[in-house]
Amino acid sequence: MSRDCTLHLKSLESAQGGDLPLPAVRRALAPLLAAGALPFGASDTTAGSETELQVAVAGSRQQVDLPLTIEQSRYFANLVKRAASGDAPERQIERLRAFLDEGQTQVWENSWVRFGRQRLSAAARQVLQQDLLADKRRPDSPLRRDHQRFSYTTASGEAGVRLPVSYLVKLALADVAGVQPQLPATLRQTVAQLQQYFLNDNTSPETLSFYVVPLTAATGQGQALARETARRFVLTQLLVLYANDRFGLTEQGQQALIYNAPHPPQRQKQLNELIPDSFYRELFMSPCLSGWDCGEDKHAYMHLCHQVLSRSQLNGVAKLREAGIITRNLVVLPNLSNTSLANNGVHV
Repeated sequence: MSRDCTLHLKSLESAQGGDLPLPAVRRALAPLLAAGALPFGASDTTAGSETELQVAVAGSRQQVDLPLTIEQSRYFANLVKRAASGDAPERQIERLRAFLDEGQTQVWENSWVRFGRQRLSAAARQVLQQDLLADKRRPDSPLRRDHQRFSYTTASGEAGVRLPVSYLVKLALADVAGVQPQLPATLRQTVAQLQQYFLNDNTSPETLSFYVVPLTAATGQGQALARETARRFVLTQLLVLYANDRFGLTEQGQQALIYNAPHPPQRQKQLNELIPDSFYRELFMSPCLSGWDCGEDKHAYMHLCHQVLSRSQLNGVAKLREAGIITRNLVVLPNLSNTSLANNGVHV
């Protein structure tokens, strides 16, 4: 029983001349005698966090996946043909080429990475093969219908893999354990368990708390969660450094980067205005390889979410017209593609 309840009972008993003649009240208050058995108490509060980060790949346009994918796409080829035949304004292709030529910074936000498949350890290849299944709950499941998009042929004719940086982090964690046969079984099991906390249902790499943090005065309240989040961020950075070296990204002219950013990058917004909504999703929508049993279905759902976000901007114009805020029928429509696929930040 809490101290306040005890004092209140004693005051009632004193007012009644000793014993409390209210057995129903005493029965109702009896559970308070075992406060530790209550569903919630002062020390029961716990917390975890989800961290969503921004990614980029540094390198020249001849070596980084994003500019290569744009130049090799059917959209780019068709745009060149239409501009040559006069069916599309030349300014449209010139602006896209100018974006690709702005290589002074040589930083490509939300680009994927590409490297030779032989760079992966057997353990990492097994994880990748498992995540490429259409339904991970079924060992006999066929591969996802889009599994070919994660493969390419290197300049030397070898098999290569294309992966978003958000998934690269998980694969690096699997590879760390795979290249160390002397690793203790308990530590190997821990590494396998931690992989589930590295997700990518959106463009941003997402990590979840590895453990739930009690929020008590002894642990510093929110400081305990901040420490866990910081350690997870450091581990993420170490895994990116490992991937850059182990998978040969650096020697191929690619450098994967992960950092905190509250807003979509400016060049991301610029590219969003240069290409159609559907091609934008094709380039940047996460394939949902990690975190979902049926990743391809989740990927289709995320496509739908982005379509709704984009169309809501057009619907918003109609609502403003109905409300009388827009008084003319002739308006300049905003870009109908939503830029942000990231939702960066920390969710407690």
